[in-house]
Amino acid sequence: MCETCGCNVTPGNAHLAQTPDAHGRTAVTVLKDLLSANDREAAHNRAHFDAHRVLALNLMSSPGSGKTLLLEATIEALKDEFRIGVIEGDLETENDAERIRAKGVPAVQITTGSACHLDAHMVHGALHHMDLADLDILFIENVGNLVCPASFDLGQHRNITLLSVTEGDDKPAKYPVMFRAADLVLLTKTDLLPVMDDFDPARAEHCLRQLANPAPALHLSAKKKLGLGAWFDWLRQEVAQQRERASQGETSRPAIQPDGARLHTEMGHAPAPGRYLYRSS
Repeated sequence: MCETCGCNVTPGNAHLAQTPDAHGRTAVTVLKDLLSANDREAAHNRAHFDAHRVLALNLMSSPGSGKTLLLEATIEALKDEFRIGVIEGDLETENDAERIRAKGVPAVQITTGSACHLDAHMVHGALHHMDLADLDILFIENVGNLVCPASFDLGQHRNITLLSVTEGDDKPAKYPVMFRAADLVLLTKTDLLPVMDDFDPARAEHCLRQLANPAPALHLSAKKKLGLGAWFDWLRQEVAQQRERASQGETSRPAIQPDGARLHTEMGHAPAPGRYLYRSS
């Protein structure tokens, strides 16, 4: 995946990308330009969300942490309270979008091919298949990956990072860029804690706090409907705040963490080239 999205520029080989070509351009220079273009498109997306008073939320995690199941449970509980839409990001298949549509809400599937994250241009394309005037909350379910999605602004207002108890409780320490970027951390699949006795929720939160991230950390199980009340209350508060900001002509950006910005400007991570497929039905 990383060979196609630009993440193959690493601290070990970055010096090779610094060598100018015949036109004085370097790989890092080109990739910096691409990232700047992404940020401009993200600002454009955010302006659209604000104009329609829509709260945009970016869900990030490793594959299999329960993002789609959480969305299904959220839609079931709140579909009469909020108008909800979903953008799904996956390398292939329309499976997750079909699950969401079965709950009676609009969903657009982005299949990225080989790109291991969404970017602002992909999201902008998906917005052409959605009517923001009919939404209160737009969930963007990013590609399952604990690295690249954290450093690409999509135009969202908040980043939500999921960590399931089937993963290691030291994940925040191992993937600091992702967890520093979180405005909210959801510890998922907590119904499995009795059998996953090597996962310590307190240690996971300690690793999060060691990153100097004060984001709330909520424990829940979407499958067993445990702890969802606190998650729903957080959503209600965020929707109210977004409406207030929009009425004042203000906006809000997600947590911006310095490591991600530095790595992507110095090392040259960039949006993947190529075409992406959008499916809205």
